[in-house]
Amino acid sequence: MSDYVPIACVAHERLEFAVLKRRRLHLVCLVAGDRVEIEVMPLDVYTREGAEWMRARNDDGQEMTLRLDTILDFREIQVT
Repeated sequence: MSDYVPIACVAHERLEFAVLKRRRLHLVCLVAGDRVEIEVMPLDVYTREGAEWMRARNDDGQEMTLRLDTILDFREIQVT
């Protein structure tokens, strides 16, 4: 049994929209129990093994996979 806690549908839809529209995101998330803030380009949102995940790329080109319930907050980065 998974310990995954589903996120709100509205938040899930916003993440999917960011993937489709190629919108960069500022994330506040838990990594190994620590709160971190990162900026990423979301690449995919998907379900696997009873949890929801996001694949993203940071500014250094490194790809990462984040479980959606580790994302505490996020916002779109406005292009100026």
